[in-house]
Amino acid sequence: MSYKSERAASEKRRRRSRVRRMKRFIIAFIIILFLSLIFSVLYLMLSVNKLDNRIDTLTQVIRDMRSEKQNISGTSENTDFDDEAVRAAQAAEEYNRTAEENLANAEDTLKVYLTFDDGPSGNSDRILDILDDYNVKATFFVNGRTDDHSMAVYKRIVDEGHTIAMHSYTHKYSEIYKNLENFTADLEKIQNLIYEATGVESTIYRFPGGSSNGVSSTDMSVFIQFLNEHGIKYFDWNVASGDATNLPYTSSDLIENVMSDVVKYKTSVVLMHDADNKMATVEALPELIELLQEQGALILPISEDTTLIQHVTIQ
Repeated sequence: MSYKSERAASEKRRRRSRVRRMKRFIIAFIIILFLSLIFSVLYLMLSVNKLDNRIDTLTQVIRDMRSEKQNISGTSENTDFDDEAVRAAQAAEEYNRTAEENLANAEDTLKVYLTFDDGPSGNSDRILDILDDYNVKATFFVNGRTDDHSMAVYKRIVDEGHTIAMHSYTHKYSEIYKNLENFTADLEKIQNLIYEATGVESTIYRFPGGSSNGVSSTDMSVFIQFLNEHGIKYFDWNVASGDATNLPYTSSDLIENVMSDVVKYKTSVVLMHDADNKMATVEALPELIELLQEQGALILPISEDTTLIQHVTIQ
């Protein structure tokens, strides 16, 4: 074979070799690209699946939170603080529009009635200790509890000169307000319990949620008429501290809420709560008493002679 022929054959082999390498490279690139696409699709599918699972989990968490919130503030009728706060504000606003005769003049001596709903609780003794420190008497609208601590609290309220009043035995709206029979049975039960613990036959009542509550399945006039006929006086409130809510009110907020309103009225009935989770109320009480005393207000317990503060009145 001549030199030229050999050179041409060699060049031809090199070209074939380059073509084969190019083909292998292209095939390898295509395979790698295809595999990459497959892996990418699989990764995306897995990511989407994880995202779906997270969404499902979050959705369930939200549902559980909503359910728990309903259980706490909706179906659990012993802890009605959020709903009661709304009703308290609405009722107080309505009362403010209709009780012009109770508006204070500059020369009037203010009468302030501090009232505590929903006890006895773990805070009852703290509240009573503070009242004792300042020699101030208040009113406790109590529920029915028969444990030793609660029975002792009932007695201490009376022994220390405070007014013990009824706030229903169970505080369960659906039971108390179902009909007059249920209401009277509950009333008799709390009245008897108070008498058993203290020897006092209480004739002062506060409706759970107030006389203007919007949750009673029976017209409130039925219950009001019954109390009127049996010589039991019911009291609502015209000043709300704000502790009925689950909002993060500080003790300073509660004091401001009270002090901004008591100056408006000759007679102020202040709504507060005696409950385990109402520490801000306990913390606010000493300063609140001091400010009221500086204002020259008389801080009194509710009695038979106290001016009636009622959201709904039926003769």
